[in-house]
Amino acid sequence: MLNTLSGRFLILTTVFVMLAEVLIFVPSIARYRVDYLHDRLERAQIASMALLADDMLDSDLEKELLRNAQVFNVVLRRNEMRQLMLSSPIPEPIANTYDLRDAGAAILIRDAIRRLFTPENQIVRVIGAPTQDAGLLIEVTIATAPLRTAMIDYGLRILVLSAVISIVTALLLFVAVRIVLVRPIKGVVGYMKRYAAAPEDARGIIRPSAGVMELREAEEALLQLQTELTQFLKQRERMAQLGGAVAKVSHDLRNILTSAQLITDRIEASEDPSVRRLAPKLVNSISRAVSLCESTLAFGRAEEPPPALRMVSLVSITGDVIDSERLALSGPEVTLENRVPEGLELRADPEQLFRVIMNLVRNARQALEASHRPGRVTVTAREDNDSWWIEVADTGPGLPAKARENLFTPFRGGARAGGSGLGLAISAELVRGHGGTLELAETGPEGTVFIIRLPRSMTALEVVTG
Repeated sequence: MLNTLSGRFLILTTVFVMLAEVLIFVPSIARYRVDYLHDRLERAQIASMALLADDMLDSDLEKELLRNAQVFNVVLRRNEMRQLMLSSPIPEPIANTYDLRDAGAAILIRDAIRRLFTPENQIVRVIGAPTQDAGLLIEVTIATAPLRTAMIDYGLRILVLSAVISIVTALLLFVAVRIVLVRPIKGVVGYMKRYAAAPEDARGIIRPSAGVMELREAEEALLQLQTELTQFLKQRERMAQLGGAVAKVSHDLRNILTSAQLITDRIEASEDPSVRRLAPKLVNSISRAVSLCESTLAFGRAEEPPPALRMVSLVSITGDVIDSERLALSGPEVTLENRVPEGLELRADPEQLFRVIMNLVRNARQALEASHRPGRVTVTAREDNDSWWIEVADTGPGLPAKARENLFTPFRGGARAGGSGLGLAISAELVRGHGGTLELAETGPEGTVFIIRLPRSMTALEVVTG
């Protein structure tokens, strides 16, 4: 608690508020002392006025007047003459004289502090100006013990009030700091942790939203850093994979081109009628070499941007995929079915999601066509409270064991002869960019099922309703 930003701010606020209260306390206690002494002077003046009204007051009444005024004697100066109005025995000599008529603030504060720190009772003379112009001055002698006791009581009330004000102020500032500063900072830290755990997940990329200028600048700097780092990591990963596959690609490409060269030599050197049968092999060999080179180069230089997420109709995307693949069917043995419910909408980048579903449907179609048996490719979807689920299933022969072991590894996860293995790797990367997963649910002689899961949660990008 004490080593947190809000905790330290709470302590500093309490200290500073208490310091301010101390600065207020000192002049307040001095003001209280002056008011106390003026009150005694006013009481003494009233008592002396009673004596002036009746010169024949008995001694008991004089003692009562002095006791009510809490003084030992009263001297009133009128018309340049000092007159002892009321008097009683003084228990000890006068220790100090205080003239309140022209005392400055510094002197009053000094006298108040001295009185607080002088515990013994003393007899002091206090001089002031009478009220209502009742004379030139009034002078009384009083004991300091009641004054000090009253000052201490007043000071304790001030300190308690100051403590309450300090605590309430500190707590309010503590809450304000947590809302205005600590919570946004923790939000930035959360984005950093999520991004560090999964740099390919676009939800970990921060979206600046802070109202405080300094925090907004930090969020924008983090956004730029995350964007540049994401592109760098993708490029680095692809280049590393590309570098590891160069030797294999070179070997395979050399073998393919060698076969093509031998067939070409046969065509040039022989007029055998079998040349017509060899010509398609030459074309296929060269096509596979070109396709492999193009896929390799495309993967090495591709830089997938973060997905532009918005609410889209899934049935329209899968409909476009099915219509496109139907044009590529080589015969009536394979059927393509779109069973996505009408009205189902999900949050995704429509172009990237089209590419993912296209790769899965195309792989399924090509696998069925290569098996030379009737089959069906079906696209379905459902949703629950947490995710959207898209399923691409076929009734094909299933994936070979080698393909299952390296299914999403570039250049190693190809499921058909002549494939580069990039389609599933790119699809999995695109789905991870949405914060989701692409998994092989099952495969075997009865068919293969791939499942795409896209999360409903949205923490980084604004939802744009399409």
